[in-house]
Amino acid sequence: MDWREDAKRRAALEAVKHVKDGFVVGLGSGSTAAFAIREIGRRIREENLKVLGVSTSYQSYILAVECGIPITNLGEHPQIDLDIDGADQIDRDLNLIKGGGGALLREKVVASAAKEVIIVADETKLSRRLGENRVIPLEVLPFAVPVVMLKVKKIGGNPRLREKNTGGPYITDNGNFILDVDFGPIDDPEELDRKLKSIPGIVETGLFIGMTNMAYIGTPNNVRVIQRTR
Repeated sequence: MDWREDAKRRAALEAVKHVKDGFVVGLGSGSTAAFAIREIGRRIREENLKVLGVSTSYQSYILAVECGIPITNLGEHPQIDLDIDGADQIDRDLNLIKGGGGALLREKVVASAAKEVIIVADETKLSRRLGENRVIPLEVLPFAVPVVMLKVKKIGGNPRLREKNTGGPYITDNGNFILDVDFGPIDDPEELDRKLKSIPGIVETGLFIGMTNMAYIGTPNNVRVIQRTR
């Protein structure tokens, strides 16, 4: 395990300390969130913690079941207590880029249902501005991809259709495609998010604006805590 994996694990362990008995918890997707899922499972086994999980992807669902976390859904719990997830990039205001793993739509829905959202990451994910050396994933209806690509180019983006390693387009858990769009460093993420959402065919963007309450950031030697100030 290199320092980044260890840093993500330590950050996830700190985040899971916020999980209390009786909580309904959003279970993020990706390698960092997996550390949190495993820690919740350990607390269920060893501390008799009683929680329910809402998974954000088939990947997190399978891992949660393997770890012994009882699974529920937003139909039964449209408001949840806490969401713990990772991020691809984090700015100084705790705005995020997410969707590198393709689960951005369900991740955003679950985050919007949570009373508190905690992000866990290693310090390489911190950036002065979103979009610095990072693309923005967009979940797009397959039917609309050519139109969306043209319109995204008109507002300054360079889109690329995400493909599977085995070839062919990557397909999300919702049956949609992903466009990875390079806008370069973004001066106003909130305005860009509004512009993108106005384009018919874009189901959701990987820009998570003003949704995060706190982030645990793993460094080579410790864990930093960043809280949203506005």
